[in-house]
Amino acid sequence: MSFNGLAQYAAFMESRGWLARVTCPVDPVLEITEIADRLVKSGGKALLFENTGTDFPLLINAFSSDERMAAAMGRTSLDDAGEEIFSVVESLSSARGLTGKLMRLPGMLRLLTLSPGRRRGRGECQEVVEPVADLGRLPILKCWPYDGGRFITLPLVHTRHPVTGRPNLGMYRMQVMGSDVTGMHWHRHKTGARHYDEWKKRGGRMPVTVTLGGDPVYTYAATAPLPEEISEYILAAFLRKKRVKLVRCLTNDLWVPADSDFVIEGYVDTAESPVREGPFGDHTGFYSLADLYPRFHVTCITHRRNAVYPATVVGVPPMEDAWMGKATEKIFFAPIKLAIAPEIRELHMPVSGVAHNLVIVSIDKTYPGQGMKVLSALFGAGQMMLSKYIIVVSSPVHVTDYHAVAEAFFANVRFETDFLLTRGPLDVLDHASDRFSMGGKLGIDATVKLAEERTAEYHSVPLLLLTGDEVTGGVVTGMQTLADYSLPVAVLTVRKPPEGLDMNRLAASLPVPLTAPGTVVIAVDEGADADDPAMLTWLVTGNSDPARDLYHLKGGAIFIDATSKTRSLPVFPRDWPNVVCSSPETIALVDRRWDEYGLGPLVESPSLRLLPLLKPGEASVETERATAG
Repeated sequence: MSFNGLAQYAAFMESRGWLARVTCPVDPVLEITEIADRLVKSGGKALLFENTGTDFPLLINAFSSDERMAAAMGRTSLDDAGEEIFSVVESLSSARGLTGKLMRLPGMLRLLTLSPGRRRGRGECQEVVEPVADLGRLPILKCWPYDGGRFITLPLVHTRHPVTGRPNLGMYRMQVMGSDVTGMHWHRHKTGARHYDEWKKRGGRMPVTVTLGGDPVYTYAATAPLPEEISEYILAAFLRKKRVKLVRCLTNDLWVPADSDFVIEGYVDTAESPVREGPFGDHTGFYSLADLYPRFHVTCITHRRNAVYPATVVGVPPMEDAWMGKATEKIFFAPIKLAIAPEIRELHMPVSGVAHNLVIVSIDKTYPGQGMKVLSALFGAGQMMLSKYIIVVSSPVHVTDYHAVAEAFFANVRFETDFLLTRGPLDVLDHASDRFSMGGKLGIDATVKLAEERTAEYHSVPLLLLTGDEVTGGVVTGMQTLADYSLPVAVLTVRKPPEGLDMNRLAASLPVPLTAPGTVVIAVDEGADADDPAMLTWLVTGNSDPARDLYHLKGGAIFIDATSKTRSLPVFPRDWPNVVCSSPETIALVDRRWDEYGLGPLVESPSLRLLPLLKPGEASVETERATAG
């Protein structure tokens, strides 16, 4: 199944009861975000805002369910896509000798026929050529209060390597900085940034074209972790079982899908100084702070006659991108398993771990040290190199059964021997490391230990007996345990004094009941919901650098500092970002207008539980830092 533009996809979703139309005027500045956030976190419908103050409707939350995600990729289920890719990869990898490879030639030829084709003349995406290249004609969102401006959040960015000519499709946010200028947020680990570096060596203008919409499978393909040698449009064709047709742009020599909703053509001048881009409320749940990125100049805007503007919002999980991540797990599991570690049974990136921050893997274990072997392999494999925490368990533990994973951790992990602490590259959006895009990483071998791996047994303290009276008072304002889950975990809420707090000293001062072997103590900021495992996972994996914030206590416990590093001693060397949430004013506005939207009973704002974590400042917490003495 394929869709000729977003209007057709929206009609398909509406026919199945998956989409709601909002006909009253709604502001793309902050208001749409607050509505979309409420719907995505409550399992609501996709939204088509028909009155955006522009000539174009806006579609959001189009991927935020398993059914919508599968339909967007031309499938009735994502499982069949994963199984199909697995069979192809397994077949090719198991071929022996020339005869074996020739026997699999028909499958290879079928893949080659999926390469995108080129059409003469113009496509539907060029039915209307705007007389002036003015981005102000589009309903571009300002998502969160401290964003640096409006951002195009689902841009499909087309570039070409200047030497090889190989094209690339990627997704990089674009901050609007004028009617015909945006920033181009190329991360250093991405192909678009490598193309830019090659164009800089050559000098001159680098052609860039951005498309919006079209068949929704293109949007997913732009986010997929493909090797540079494989076209994203081959993946799109494979998924929807229909070849992608491309047309040539009007003002540069790039080719884009004919059925796109919008085409924004332009260039990046490699001789031009970079522009300050950001801040932006990001998928980590924190603002990514302003930094320098290339400037993109718009030369032409074209669109379909019935064009629909696509948008998404990222922030504290779960958000719409969570379903894209789930799709990636299913589709790309086979290549990871066969190319990196064949013993892997399942691989999962929990939503609350915001992709790279947490990975859980189960393996078929047959020899001692195998868990550590898999950890080492994953930390050096492709985009997995950006992972911060990886947990390996033995099958048959299911990686999506978080309680079973936790039980495996406490049953099988010895803190002295089963932690693999290392350092390496991190996502550029990681804010907890002392250095930009580099920091500590922790692998945890929670597999069942074989005879050669066993050490002295010990038993964890039963936290059911703890009341919190032992530690409350002073900077520690409260304590919760995970006794309801039968896990030896204590969560301390901390209020740091103006003069700052040495978390190492706090950890060393904890009373004996909390330092018993096998116990895990987590410190979070006052205002965090210590009863919510998902919030705890988000804070631990986002706010900590395992090389700095994990302490082995004398009694045998582990202490994890998951607080913000404001007012920390020693002083944190970088600016600390604020939590992403709506303002009280926007929340109140949407509450007042809810009945106008026609979306059923009032849905409470998810930001209400985040406001207690918001700190003085804006995107960056106030820069006054504690000093020793």
